[in-house]
Amino acid sequence: MDLLSRRALVGGSTQGIGRAVAEELARRGATLTLVARNEDALRAVAAALPTPAQQPHDFIVADFSSPATLAQRVQQYLEQNASGFDILVNNTGGPAGGPLVEAPVEAFRAAFEQHVVCNHLLAQALVPGMRQRRWGRIINIISTSVKQPLPGLGVSNTIRGAVGNWAKTLANELATDGITVNNVLPGATVTQRHTSLIAKKVEETGQTTEEVEAAMLRGIPAGRFGQAREVAAAVAFLASEAAAYITGINVPVDGGRTSSL
Repeated sequence: MDLLSRRALVGGSTQGIGRAVAEELARRGATLTLVARNEDALRAVAAALPTPAQQPHDFIVADFSSPATLAQRVQQYLEQNASGFDILVNNTGGPAGGPLVEAPVEAFRAAFEQHVVCNHLLAQALVPGMRQRRWGRIINIISTSVKQPLPGLGVSNTIRGAVGNWAKTLANELATDGITVNNVLPGATVTQRHTSLIAKKVEETGQTTEEVEAAMLRGIPAGRFGQAREVAAAVAFLASEAAAYITGINVPVDGGRTSSL
């Protein structure tokens, strides 16, 4: 399950799950290119990534709220680095919470561009190289809402479902090229977004942080929140040669919280 000689592009990789994924892939020998909007953070994370094979890591500064700029900068990178990428991990921050009926139309447009459109543009840029090598992995970090919509996350539930169906369609189209496309669905995982959602719930209900967390934990059979490194382990497996015959699936990493199969 090592990833020696593989090159990986990981979105949203300066914090949370994205950073944990980058660290795990690098630890297994992959050469990483990080993508995020904060150059200082990118530089610091790239410098701190593991280098067991003395592999050089780098980054691309791009904001997922501007799909055209993201596509342009990735294309420029590819023109300067002919080796391309073997692994694409689509990951970026989730839409704001709130009741679906109250969501402004612009929130859907913005989330669709940030998730579906950016994922699509990155796939369009990287798939030609994967096809030439007859090997590729596209892994999308989505949410368990693909299987079971989450209360209070109306826009996110809608857009995550769109990403899920985009991925399944792409998986079917690319399977004969030796390219797999899979989704990893994190449950309640300790990240900045997780903390902010709890804080918002505290503000809305007047409950304490401990009470909100206890209510959330009651719905998780494992009895604890997940860690970003546990999501990263699932991504690393799907990126490996061991997962060559697995494509078009959703993999919940949620401690059993999702009630559907």
